[in-house]
Amino acid sequence: MENSSLLEANLGEAPSVHERTSGGTRHGPALLEVLRGRNFRLLWIGEAISLLGDQFHLIALPWLVLQLTGNGLAMGTVLATAGIPRALFMLVGGALTDRFSPRGLMLGSNLLRLGLVALLAALVFMGHINLGMLYLFALTFGLVDAFFYPAQSSIVPQLVEEEHLQAANSLTQGTAQLSLFAGPVLAGVMITLLDGGAPIAGEAVPGLWGIAFAFAFDAFTFLVSALTLWRIRIDRPEAQVGKADGAGGVLASIREGLDYVWSNVGLRTLFLVVAAINLLVNGPFAVGIPVLADSRFVGGAAAFGIIMSAYGGGSLFGIILAGALPPPPLRYMATVLLTITSTLGVGVAVLGFVASTPAAALDALLMGAVNGYVFILFITWLQRRTPQKMPGRMMSLLMFAAIGLNPVSMALSGALVELNVVALFVGAGTLMAVITLLSAFHPNVRALGVEAEVKLASA
Repeated sequence: MENSSLLEANLGEAPSVHERTSGGTRHGPALLEVLRGRNFRLLWIGEAISLLGDQFHLIALPWLVLQLTGNGLAMGTVLATAGIPRALFMLVGGALTDRFSPRGLMLGSNLLRLGLVALLAALVFMGHINLGMLYLFALTFGLVDAFFYPAQSSIVPQLVEEEHLQAANSLTQGTAQLSLFAGPVLAGVMITLLDGGAPIAGEAVPGLWGIAFAFAFDAFTFLVSALTLWRIRIDRPEAQVGKADGAGGVLASIREGLDYVWSNVGLRTLFLVVAAINLLVNGPFAVGIPVLADSRFVGGAAAFGIIMSAYGGGSLFGIILAGALPPPPLRYMATVLLTITSTLGVGVAVLGFVASTPAAALDALLMGAVNGYVFILFITWLQRRTPQKMPGRMMSLLMFAAIGLNPVSMALSGALVELNVVALFVGAGTLMAVITLLSAFHPNVRALGVEAEVKLASA
């Protein structure tokens, strides 16, 4: 799931108020205050529109593979092909973000993805599309993607005052979840309504006109995002960020970030658990849901979109809940979050037995709420532990743990869904619940809470 995390952490020397907000002292509610800054407002508008386009893409691509092949394994391997370069180059993207301009990396990535998606839309419109082309597209798109997200996670602190970071984080992450809520159902309905059939190899294949329009809309949103990024003006030289780490080169920068996580046993355990969740949730959900929508539920692409939107709505509710409720005590934070996360495994297992779109949507809604709540608390906890010189690398390591096994997860899920979709959901969900519960009470994880409590007391 390419759910843009928008993970922000303070980056290097803070620019002046004028540089980040293009104005003097402001007053008013935090969210309105942060939107008064021209640079952040441009970023937010562009990314909000682009995130909506991402959801159209995430519905259209697997649905296109299913319409061309009717094969779950083919769909899983196409999604896996996009994940391989994204995972391999994610850490490079994080290191480059700490050394150079996040804005420049984002702008270049958006322009390249604009070209790729526009070409794909044109090929589908003309009926000149086949599975081999989709593999090539997925490979190239995943490579370009890898450099965008670490940069995106690091640019906000350059655009807003430090006291407004929390408001900026809430606004960007809330917008991401709104797009996840609205985008899939809009894409699914559009694909269904425009199901006229573009000619493929002389035959009409259902749904391809709608899919082509979905890709075209995604390309348009990349254009909007690129234009807003182009208009952002940061007065200081952006390339000065992270220059203190430049002597050792990119590989040395990556190694430093890896050593920081690996040297802390508790932190290492949490990152490994995140990787396990990636393996056992992302693939089964991304591959299994469209198969269920195509073979079990009424509505096809619309059912697919409704279920994905329910997950996004649940995530938004979880984020709001995390902001409204007091966090667990630091001593028990990691244990509590992992225990709550184990319920995601139950949700995955239940998907194997649901018989209707409303039931699947309710399950997805509850899973999304758990994911949103845990995500906000975990990111806040991790940001407080991250050295100021390596926010890009730390966020890229987290993203690597969260999506690095996507290619394996997608390919395995594609193979298993062809054998038995129920076994895929039940097996993955049960295994995930067991791993997270065992990790929740592991001595190294519990020690993280004690360590954090001691640091807070001595501060």
